[in-house]
Amino acid sequence: MLALPPAAGNLLSSTLIEKGLRGLRDAWRGISGSEASLGRDGALGPKDRERLLALFRDCLEERGGEVTARARAASLGRLYLGLNEEGRLAFLQALASDFGAAPSGVESAIDAVLKADDPVTRHKAERRLRLSLTPARHRLLTQFTALPQGVKFLVDMRADANRFTRQAPELAILDADLEDLFAAWFDIGFLELQRITWNSPAALLEKLIAYEAVHAIESWDDLRNRLDSDRRCYAFFHPRMPLEPLIFVEVALVRGIAGNVQALLDQSQPVLEAAAADTAIFYSISNTQVGLRGISFGNFLIKRVVDDLSRELPNLKTFSTLSPIPGFRSWLKEAIAEGLPNVVKSAERDTLSAALGKRFSKGMLPEILADNAWADNEELAAALKAPLLRLGARYLLTAQSKGKPRDPVARFHLSNGSQVHRLNWLGDRSKKGFKESAGLMVNYLYRLDEIDANHERFVRDGSIAASGEVKRQADI
Repeated sequence: MLALPPAAGNLLSSTLIEKGLRGLRDAWRGISGSEASLGRDGALGPKDRERLLALFRDCLEERGGEVTARARAASLGRLYLGLNEEGRLAFLQALASDFGAAPSGVESAIDAVLKADDPVTRHKAERRLRLSLTPARHRLLTQFTALPQGVKFLVDMRADANRFTRQAPELAILDADLEDLFAAWFDIGFLELQRITWNSPAALLEKLIAYEAVHAIESWDDLRNRLDSDRRCYAFFHPRMPLEPLIFVEVALVRGIAGNVQALLDQSQPVLEAAAADTAIFYSISNTQVGLRGISFGNFLIKRVVDDLSRELPNLKTFSTLSPIPGFRSWLKEAIAEGLPNVVKSAERDTLSAALGKRFSKGMLPEILADNAWADNEELAAALKAPLLRLGARYLLTAQSKGKPRDPVARFHLSNGSQVHRLNWLGDRSKKGFKESAGLMVNYLYRLDEIDANHERFVRDGSIAASGEVKRQADI
């Protein structure tokens, strides 16, 4: 089997994007009418602005029938796809600044609402007001949905707008408009849950490799192992994006709660009969579409997969994650600099001093962890175990940002009704695992009869469900 080099996911992702762009432009060539007479060198100059605005207005005027409208949208889309970075920025700026709601129409509609003197008239006036508040660009953007892969085109356009917003703050308007449209188009009721297997289309399997964001897929053999009979992979799809997973989760069927991701993904381990497993471990969840930022699917995905697995394999009694703690190292560095108390206890300080051969102080901890060699020094690793587990537990249970858990993975699973069940020492010995969480991993446990209550307490007052073991480790 072909082995993928390091960072293969990034390389494959770039290749897939370029292939997709070429395919989209080719697909729309047969739909579009005459080619736009600007942007042929990939750029849009200052003199091109009025001509671009005229193309937008042509699409909005809706002269002709449906075929003509699709041709105009396809021509405009092909223009955008052929632009360089500066050209796309100019295109999006023109769309954001010139096609909002007409102030005169809004004022007239408000006046009609205020003057309405009976329920029927008021209802009509309110409806007119709602329509007047809809930006003209909504109608223009919606026209792309009639094109093959038009929804994916808009999702990628929003990803571009996200990238440009820092240098062009006015694009926040366009970003918000697209988010409003996507919130309706990608309602959970429209999404389809599908299991992905080794027999799924090759184009889809390539995308799993490219989109995997938690534990990189290193080879085709690695991917096949993750799709074996004791593994499951599920994804949400939108009907208009059939080969584009919106979010996917990888699951291992095992006996007992797993605590080490390298052991879990070891290809040399024997395959377990699915009927012999008693535990489902969710070890990777990846959002795939940058342009759908702010549209939440993950909470529904976990619940749907638990439901499907429970029906398929009634022998499963435990549903748990094996999750990274991506913000731990950065929090620890900040907390020590700010004087966090009880970082290392007196006896632990003596043990660390002996392991290092010099007097230990808590300010040395970030420096020690910066070199992953500490994990191969048995005496030093043993001395670090108790304080790091305590600090990891304290981080998960107390560190906050804007009133919610600071750690994004913790925030996600706790809001879904799980509990912080167990911290795992050296659960991830990858370079990424050491860099982000000093090798720690955590199990979030989904107890089916407690999910709703945990979720309600978390939403109501920020209460974090945790096992007695984790609470004792946190020592707070």
